[in-house]
Formats: sequence, C-alpha cells, structure tokens
Amino acid sequence: MNDARRLYHDLSWIWPIVSPPEDYVEETKSISHVVKKKAAIEARTLLHMGCGGGRNDFTFKEYFDVTGVDISDEMLRLARDLNPELTYIRGDMRFIGLGKTFDSVVALDSVNYMKTEEELNQLFRIAYDHLNPGGVFLTVVEEIRERFKQNRTISSTHSQQGKQITFVENSFDPDPTDNHFEMTFIYLVREKGNLEIFTDSHIWGLFKKETWHRLLRKAGFNVQELEFAHSTFLEDEFLPMFVCLKPQ
Repeated sequence: MNDARRLYHDLSWIWPIVSPPEDYVEETKSISHVVKKKAAIEARTLLHMGCGGGRNDFTFKEYFDVTGVDISDEMLRLARDLNPELTYIRGDMRFIGLGKTFDSVVALDSVNYMKTEEELNQLFRIAYDHLNPGGVFLTVVEEIRERFKQNRTISSTHSQQGKQITFVENSFDPDPTDNHFEMTFIYLVREKGNLEIFTDSHIWGLFKKETWHRLLRKAGFNVQELEFAHSTFLEDEFLPMFVCLKPQ
C-alpha cells in the first residue's frame, strides 16, 4: 500500500469541509489548559509541529503566540487562510531547526505518521531542542499496539457550499510484527445530484505504549501520561496524552 496522503495534496480542498475549526475547539481548549497548568514556566509561546490546516491553531491562538510547521504546502495555505495573523513555516518536523525556542511544543495528529522508532526519536529530540527549560511538550497517541482494532471503521458526514461529503476511515494491519498499519480514507462527494468517490491511503505508526515512554525519557523529558478525549473517538474512549516537561 502506498502512503499517498492525497488529503494533503490534490484532495486538500476536502479538508475544510470534513474538518471545520469548530470541531476542534473543545479538545484544543483542553490541551491548552493542560499545557498552561503543567509547564514550570509561564507558557506564552507555542510551536505546533505538523500543524496541518491550522484547525487547532484557530483555538490555540486564544492562549498562545503560535508558530506552525508543516511539510504540506496545501495544508499551510489552508492554515494561513484560516489564521492569517499567525506564523507558518514549511518544514519536516523530524529535522527542522528554527533557531529559536518556545515555552511549549505540541505534535498532535502529525505523530501518526512516524512509522519507526528512529522517526519518533527524531521528532522528540527536535521538540526538546525547541523547548525552553521548564516548558512542556505535549502529544496525543491515536493508536497504540495494545488497543489496536483490526478493521476499525469510522465515518462522518459534512456539508458546505452545496457539497456533502461522507468521510470513511478504515484501519487495517496486514503485518502485526512491524510498527505500522494502513489507514484507508474514502470520500463520498455529492453535489447537485452527482456522486464522486475518491480513495486515499495513509501509513501510520503503531507502537506499544512503553515505546513512547522509553523514547520520550531518552530524549530527556520528565513524562506524565494523562487520558484525553479525542473528537473523533467515542465518548467513553480515551487516548494516551503524554505531557513532557523539559527540566530546568
């Protein structure tokens, strides 16, 4: 299966419809409160690594001076359209060096695309290097090996400007011995009585929870794990949230 990620390229026009900013408000407020509470310094600045289309930033900017980094030009264009007052930089969050540090760093949905321990380690070290002492790095893990459900399927329907899009996500792991699995996205686009179907493929990382703890500690963080209610999961499901303090 190819890691096409069409949603971040030729199908990026779908993103504003299936992911409106209001869907991210409550979870982003929750994350912001945790960062403010857990940081050992006053958290005024925030680096959002893998910011995507800026949906979380729409709420983050109420709490922080936000800088966003993403590798997709199409996502950065959407982020700038939504948040023109913020700073956005094109770059790979595994390797980027901005030459400055921040009071807080977050990596949310983007961590899904770290497919090896080496990539996770690179991400954590970049986060550490861009963080002020006493600052917090926060990340949320959507899938871990212990709770992975084969063929888990989630769907949602959104309408905007005469288009109705049903977004289907399916998780499938063809090889449980490796550290990644397949996410297949299907978009059913209806407009003026016509139906178009687009398919998309993404490869996500899949690690044991212990791996996250071990690599975060290896990067130098003091790690606390909390439970997080994600907007795309059921109300009674909680995801691991890692709140990582850089020692002063």
